[in-house]
Amino acid sequence: MSGSVIIAGLGPGAEALVTPDVSAALAQATDVVGYIPYVARVAERPGLTLHASDNRVEIDRSRHALDMASQGKRVVVVSSGDPGVFAMASAVFEAVEAGPSAWRDLDIRVLPGITAMLAAAARVGAPLGHDFCAINLSDNLKPWALIEKRLRLAAEADFAMAFYNPRSRSRPEGFARTLTLLKAVCGDARPVIFARAVSTPEEEIRVVPLPDCEPDMADMRTMVLVGSSATRIIARDGAPIVYTPRSVPMPESA
Repeated sequence: MSGSVIIAGLGPGAEALVTPDVSAALAQATDVVGYIPYVARVAERPGLTLHASDNRVEIDRSRHALDMASQGKRVVVVSSGDPGVFAMASAVFEAVEAGPSAWRDLDIRVLPGITAMLAAAARVGAPLGHDFCAINLSDNLKPWALIEKRLRLAAEADFAMAFYNPRSRSRPEGFARTLTLLKAVCGDARPVIFARAVSTPEEEIRVVPLPDCEPDMADMRTMVLVGSSATRIIARDGAPIVYTPRSVPMPESA
């Protein structure tokens, strides 16, 4: 039997946001590999073995999946959101590059999912409607100095920004530093969206002007979106609409 590895995104949380391709791959899998809370989202059934592991063991998890596929198993490696956005796809390919040459001949595919950045943006309107960037604020795999450099340059370039992993119990100071930098560089009241647990029963969305943002408004289940200087708010009864126009005014000719 020919084995395979499918690296699949489960979306931000709601079952309705899992793509049909991902559902079909899970239905045909012999083994599912992933971080404990993501594997818990996969329904048990006869013929399926679930392999849940802790955080920060992505390369070991990837090797396990590739080894099982080389034995003929149909393996699905699950991530939340999209597997190519700060998730397991890169880890699997790192393992392939460093591993046995036979792994390169395996059937390996990536199935996209709806990442939290896009789910959060859709909840409030279109804050990422023009140029934007995504930054992972975790310093587990890169130094804080690099994160700070990228934050500063993105703010100076006036991108809208999406922040993954903004604040954890073990490193609460990173998001505080982020807000201090943004307030100093941007110097305006652009909207910041705090979207926690998007598409789940615990969902909470807040739109806060940048000067009023506090570090404890975010945790590891929060997606933070920061508008550019052009981002607009449409006031209405109920939740406001936040969007960034598709165009930027052209400078006047000298």
